[in-house]
Amino acid sequence: MLTAETAVDRKVPREPRISPDGRWVVYVAAPVGRAGRLPVSELWLIPSDGSATPRRLAAGAVAEDHAPRWAPDSGSVFFLSDRANRGTAQLYRIGLGDGEPERFTEWPAGISGHIPLPAAVVLIAPDPQEPLGDPRVRTVGRAESGRGGPEARSGDLENRWDSAARPDRLWLLDLRAAGIKPLGDLGRRHVREVAVRPDFATLAVLTWSCADREPGVFDPGLHFVDLATGETHDQPTPPLEASHPAWWHDGTTWHLAHLGLTPPGLIGGTAVFDNGDNLTAGLDACPIELTQVDTGPPLALFAEGLDTTVRRGTTEIARVHGTSLTASPDGATIALVASTGTGPEEIHAGPPHRLNRVSAPAPPGTWGTQHRLAYRAPDGLDLDGLLILPPGTTKADGPFPLVTLVHGGPYDRYADRFHLGWYPSGQWLAAAGFAAFLPNARGGLGHGHAFASAVAGDVGGGEFADVLSGIDLLVEDGVADEARLGIGGWSHGGFFAAWAVTRTDRFKAAVVGAGVIDWPLLAATGEHSRFEAALGGRENSPITHAANIRTPVLILHGEDDTNVPLSQAELLHHALGDRPHEFVVYPREGHSIRERGHQIDVLNRTRDWFSDLLA
Repeated sequence: MLTAETAVDRKVPREPRISPDGRWVVYVAAPVGRAGRLPVSELWLIPSDGSATPRRLAAGAVAEDHAPRWAPDSGSVFFLSDRANRGTAQLYRIGLGDGEPERFTEWPAGISGHIPLPAAVVLIAPDPQEPLGDPRVRTVGRAESGRGGPEARSGDLENRWDSAARPDRLWLLDLRAAGIKPLGDLGRRHVREVAVRPDFATLAVLTWSCADREPGVFDPGLHFVDLATGETHDQPTPPLEASHPAWWHDGTTWHLAHLGLTPPGLIGGTAVFDNGDNLTAGLDACPIELTQVDTGPPLALFAEGLDTTVRRGTTEIARVHGTSLTASPDGATIALVASTGTGPEEIHAGPPHRLNRVSAPAPPGTWGTQHRLAYRAPDGLDLDGLLILPPGTTKADGPFPLVTLVHGGPYDRYADRFHLGWYPSGQWLAAAGFAAFLPNARGGLGHGHAFASAVAGDVGGGEFADVLSGIDLLVEDGVADEARLGIGGWSHGGFFAAWAVTRTDRFKAAVVGAGVIDWPLLAATGEHSRFEAALGGRENSPITHAANIRTPVLILHGEDDTNVPLSQAELLHHALGDRPHEFVVYPREGHSIRERGHQIDVLNRTRDWFSDLLA
């Protein structure tokens, strides 16, 4: 029997990294739920050919060991860990044997990232001397007046817009001299991502104007930093949401590719850019990761409908449901975290056309059967999704009580992989006897830019018809019981659940997790303000139509959520008044629920809610 404890205590692999010689994979393993105040994770090592069982590196400490990066000679692994002072990560290195890790830093504010070089390590970390303060306060300079007292001088007004969490800078750790010095000249800009050129001559650095997402994300920068001299060259401004920088060589010159949001709108699909050119324009698929190799175009993961493919340029070289792609420098060996509809996440590695599971097998379980769906919206748009049935059943055993789970984003998707998390998820509800419908409505990724941008200014419009048409299909096919329909989701899925019950009384139960209830208010108070304003306004807000709600609603929200603040849930709670609903607030939690006890409560509470109302 699947329990909430089983779901949140299972260890999930992530962050795989292949050694430069292609022989080894190091990865991080961590439970879904955080048992204490701070997270705990471990490093594991496995041959890339799966010829031996995984073994733990740097064992013996209860800590968050993460961000493994190989030394260029493949003889050791650098990683970040808070084992010396919980909550503050420092840089360590460990060999492939069973020895103790060597510590390299005692950085007061902790290390955010690192890139090993042949005789040095590039560090990404805040400047310990950077003053903390309110990011929106202007500091007025003071001077001594003729009477001996302080006097404000208007000419000394300093405009400081920066994060209260110090912005990250670049530093160079010399492994031979054991000294750390600043690297490059980026002014006060906040370092987001860094890629080192395969010849170790130059860094590509993506930055924001400040560490606050708003407005930092709206002022991105791209810079090249000479590793020998520190000379810095600003490049043309990259598109919004620029990420995954990857160097590549065409036989004549070096190029820098990266992902970014397709211009000019704020709502749309991600594309691959190179020197400002959109290399994936018009493609009915969406790049989700770039991985650098020494020669030729980078490898890329693409979301293509329900599938995930590995491509080299425009050529597909593998089809696997995975994330976190890593490759040897020659591209001959890759690794990623992969799963199937009825098999949990595991590390797969090998040549792209012949990947094998190499990590420790996941505990066996009896999982619900997963079916791929393809159907059309009322306006003719091609759609897809997934149906998960209770273990041991078929469609012929219907009709089942059906819970529709809408994904977040909206720029996200349900891929044909394993679906079990701390939030209401397909396998969790299937284990309780429900059929779970996981729709991929317009606005999501996997079908190109036009599909993703279709919700701009009209969130909850066409996508609402998309979801209902899938439900109608399942009812007509005898899979779903029209009298026992539920709906739920987290984040954008929470918005959609709230929106749905203002539009129709078909649903007998709803779960609104961290959902948007008022788009203008969210644009004024959330972390993604301009993006939220581009999605919808007052008429797209559930609060505007809350008087129509007759469905019992379970509202779940983190107390410290800065993405979708708690005020959104409070609006819905007060609007519902004495109509059937429950409102649960999880202390110390942000947009995602992290603490083990809270995750267990989310799973049990949502299952009981649907069980009581859809029985």
